[in-house]
Amino acid sequence: MRFLARRLVFYLVALLVAIVLNFLIPRLMVGDPVQLIIARFQGRIEPSAVDAIKATFGFVQGPLHEQFFTYLSNLLQGNFGPSVMNYPVQVSQVLGASIGWTLRLVGTATILSFLIGTLLGIVAAWRRGSFVDGYVLPFLSVLGAFPYFWFALMVVYVFAFNLRWFPMSHASDISLRPDWTSWPYVSSVIEHAVLPLMTILITSVGGWMLGMRNNMIGVLSQDYIVMAQAKGLAERRVMLTYAARNAILPALTGFAMSLGFVIGGALVIEIVFSYPGVGFTLLQAVGARDYPLMQAIFLLITLAVLVANFLADVAYVLLDPRAR
Repeated sequence: MRFLARRLVFYLVALLVAIVLNFLIPRLMVGDPVQLIIARFQGRIEPSAVDAIKATFGFVQGPLHEQFFTYLSNLLQGNFGPSVMNYPVQVSQVLGASIGWTLRLVGTATILSFLIGTLLGIVAAWRRGSFVDGYVLPFLSVLGAFPYFWFALMVVYVFAFNLRWFPMSHASDISLRPDWTSWPYVSSVIEHAVLPLMTILITSVGGWMLGMRNNMIGVLSQDYIVMAQAKGLAERRVMLTYAARNAILPALTGFAMSLGFVIGGALVIEIVFSYPGVGFTLLQAVGARDYPLMQAIFLLITLAVLVANFLADVAYVLLDPRAR
């Protein structure tokens, strides 16, 4: 518990630093988001509303520390201010609409690629020279060497444009009303997610497989593996309980980082498929100079990475007695 307490303090300090930087960067730039909104809606914003907008963003009159506490108060309430490109829609509403799509697509693909790659890596190391080790691993490693966007474009060209097996873009059929209790809408969401999900899965599973195989080979040479085999324990028990449990520890950090960056979305994949996730929203925010939306996305990515790494530390403590 002392180990976890130290790590928790470290992550809280890192989060505080991220919040402070998120507060200072807009104030170091020339102008501010409020001026962008006023310029974009020139003549359509009453002077009395300008002060309210400034208060929402934390740009209040007074010393810097007072502005920071105003900003922090809004942040704790989940108030990131209005979005510049969607004014007067709040940033939280814009993010709420895109985070769900990203979590469903990128989150599912990341977890599946880790599980499949890890299991294949265990089998490849345990049975070196087998079909999985000699053919599946090189094939997946070659696929993983291709850039995401190139593979995504090829998938769209073959399966969507030529064969017309799957739709080319969007997260669902635009003619359907969003209703998660309606099977036509749900089936449309699944159909639209197949190609981007398979693109992420195929191009990433090889890396997890290769990493797990290398970790397993290092563990299989340890004395306790030889001792377990000499005791006559079942092959599956030695492979999973003794070898894989120790070999998977280094991969947990990478998996935690991947889970943390799920919030940021797969930017290139979402652009190719016009998928309305956080990555696609971030691209639009950069193009529109929507600083409040960009700030909120960066802060959420930071928070997600810190939480994922803390969960990885908890997993270390549970799986490795030496960490306790």
